[in-house]
Formats: sequence, structure tokens, C-alpha cells
Amino acid sequence: QVQLQESGPGLVKPSQTLSLTCTVSGGSITTNHYYWSWIRQPPGKGLEWIGHIAHSGSTDYSPSLKSRTSISRHTSSNQFTLQLSSVTPEDTAMYYCASQTGWPLKYDYWGQGAQVTVSS
Repeated sequence: QVQLQESGPGLVKPSQTLSLTCTVSGGSITTNHYYWSWIRQPPGKGLEWIGHIAHSGSTDYSPSLKSRTSISRHTSSNQFTLQLSSVTPEDTAMYYCASQTGWPLKYDYWGQGAQVTVSS
């Protein structure tokens, strides 16, 4: 059973960089055909895909967030990270990490989520 756990600061000041880490257990982030995603849900709104990093290390981002987003991985610790720069209060959301596989890609495992508030 794959388990994902988000970690990082719950409060970030405007203009700073939001940084979250997802620790994966029960499976490897280098497993073929797997993609490791970040998704967020602002208060009262739907889920928004931020981007993912593939088993190969390649990345893909939402066009609306691409200029501010970086996803990287640490294979030795089986973790992948999200960095979102120049945050504003509109970036306040519950942030989730999740795994995808198959074609078309489908989510199969999710973390429990991490609340991030952007406020001075």
C-alpha cells in the first residue's frame, strides 16, 4: 500500500516562496509509468492540478501556474517537493500530493493534505 504524506509550513507571507514536501512510502517514486502530482483546493473552490514529476524526472505544470512553480525530487529519500514563488493570499489552499498511473492517467493514492495560508 502506497502512502503519501505532505509536510511544510502552514503559514507563508505574501511574496515569499511556498515549499512543501511529499514523502512516499510503500512504493518508489522511480517506478515506471508513475507520475507524482501536486493538487490544491482553495476554500470553497474545486481541485486544481498544479503539476507533476514523472518516474523519469521530467516535469509538467499547469499553464496558469507554470511561471511560479517548480517540482523536484529526492530519490534517495523517496520524496518530491513543490515550490511556488511570489505567493499571494489567492494561493491559500489545502495542498495535496498524489500518485497517477495508467492511460489516461488516473489518481490512485493521495496524501491527507496540508493547509497553507498566505497572510502577513
